[in-house]
Amino acid sequence: MKVIDADGEMLGVMDTRDAIAKAQEQALDLVEVNAKASPPVCKILDYGKYKYEQSKKTRENKKSKAAQELKEVKFRPQIGIHDFNFKTKHAREFIEAGHKVKLVVQFKGRQMAHPETGRAVLDRVCKELASIITVVQIASMEGRFMAMTIGPSSRTKSAPPPAAVESP
Repeated sequence: MKVIDADGEMLGVMDTRDAIAKAQEQALDLVEVNAKASPPVCKILDYGKYKYEQSKKTRENKKSKAAQELKEVKFRPQIGIHDFNFKTKHAREFIEAGHKVKLVVQFKGRQMAHPETGRAVLDRVCKELASIITVVQIASMEGRFMAMTIGPSSRTKSAPPPAAVESP
């Protein structure tokens, strides 16, 4: 097997017993790095420290993945103007924060007979947010709900936040 020293120096090809003895001399462990190579590659290192660094990298990767969550904003087919603007504002904030947003229109009773009203609500939201979104999943019926998923466009991340406009 090929053996690499704790400093990263190649010790060359040696017998397994010799490699283990070399690792024990340095009070370290012999760890197989690549078993598929011919000959297999082993490294002399502190295994506890190695595992700690691996878990640290895994935690860092999880943090970056958790940065983009799926948020949900619910609408109704007969939604009022103020409620629509309020919920659209929340969706805008989620998108600008880098999250994906699931837009849901909930139908009750006889509203199920007119899914086009729900699609019209989702289309209005998309028109309002057209400059900062991309559609991840188009609108589809899921039982009593019509759902659509949107995400931030590539322009959203690089664009500065919109300036507040005061009315006179």
